[in-house]
Amino acid sequence: MKGDRVEVVIDAGGITRTYEIEATRAGRRVDVTHGRGVVEVTESTRGGTPVRTARFMAGRVLALVEHPAPRPALEDDAAVTRLRRSA
Repeated sequence: MKGDRVEVVIDAGGITRTYEIEATRAGRRVDVTHGRGVVEVTESTRGGTPVRTARFMAGRVLALVEHPAPRPALEDDAAVTRLRRSA
């Protein structure tokens, strides 16, 4: 969904670098895959066609954080009621 983004922090030889990959248009999504020592972050269309891809060596990745886009509350979302503590 537009606004979804993934933040990747890597070790770049004594310093850290941060990369952000974001779904830039409506209908696009950000997918994360990993295997064989590589972490891959891809922005793709609804049909699955990759638009942009970023690849990182898994041994250098310090953190990978997914930030979903804020979504509006739905009509059937009820307010959360707190449980009461017994004495």
